[in-house]
Amino acid sequence: MTSESTPRLNRRRFLVAGAAVGGVLAAPAVLAQSGTAGRAQMETDVRETVRHNIMGFTPRRWRDHFSSLRGGAILCDTLSRCVHYWSEDQRIYRLYPSSVPMTDQMTRRGRTRVVQKVVGPSWSPTANMRRRDPGLPAFVPPGPDNPLGTHALYLSWQYYRVHGTNDDRKIGRRASNGCIGLYNHHIEELFSYARVGTQVLLI
Repeated sequence: MTSESTPRLNRRRFLVAGAAVGGVLAAPAVLAQSGTAGRAQMETDVRETVRHNIMGFTPRRWRDHFSSLRGGAILCDTLSRCVHYWSEDQRIYRLYPSSVPMTDQMTRRGRTRVVQKVVGPSWSPTANMRRRDPGLPAFVPPGPDNPLGTHALYLSWQYYRVHGTNDDRKIGRRASNGCIGLYNHHIEELFSYARVGTQVLLI
């Protein structure tokens, strides 16, 4: 992949799946994991996500959003409900389906960065979340019931994360209180690529 051209769908890296949703043809292009099992899992991810996301997934050019790839770059597209990742050396490009905030009022857009990486994050709802839903627990420890899933990338904006999920049904939907959610196996992969300092843009 060159820096000047739109990312190509490389047969060794991409799985292109088309699905008709409500009469609209969505053609998500999602990078496949290596091996038959990885491809089968990605096909499942795509089918399930496309059911909730008729926007489809479109590969993007990093130069349209970032001045450089120093430290790598993460683009969270709240309209298409997907997350793009580019490595600093441009050898890795990934495109993941995601959940996004429920409303525009809960959505923060702009430039931030990864400031902390946490395996097995704990979770505490914000005061605003508790006001909206008094039944929320004050604290959830790491584990299968944790809304942040198995891994979390903490951003420089307070309370904002790119994280996993304990509810796969949220992926492809407007379902979060402000964060960006991924399937747990996707955040685990993104977690391995991203580092503290990786630039992040929400659009």
